[in-house]
Amino acid sequence: MQSYTIGQAARLLGVSPDTARRWADAGRVATHRDQGGKRLIDGKDLAAFSVELAASENGEEETSRTSVRNAFPGIVTAIKLGDVAAQVEIQAGPHRLVSLLTREAVEELALEVGMEATARVKSTNVHVDRS
Repeated sequence: MQSYTIGQAARLLGVSPDTARRWADAGRVATHRDQGGKRLIDGKDLAAFSVELAASENGEEETSRTSVRNAFPGIVTAIKLGDVAAQVEIQAGPHRLVSLLTREAVEELALEVGMEATARVKSTNVHVDRS
């Protein structure tokens, strides 16, 4: 049977490894250890947990899942759309953040000037989440 490490399970569930580890520590998903001491989750257990997790999230407000820690909640102040790319400006308190995204991403997020959004900065990348 296929088994997954905590990191692999986190990636498949769309959460950080810390979140997957906390769920395992809390007994929400069963784990066992391999000969090297690494914690593993059986594929069947992970599949059942992923279905349970998706069902528990139905009807709840959509939340952002990301590993990016530097979040700047603010308001969209400008959007410049090109044929393929877009530029989005967010004013987050005293910080003006500018992100280059695909036009498709801006349309999928339905970003508009005046709406709340969160810029997430990791390394040299700025991620934009709709609030």
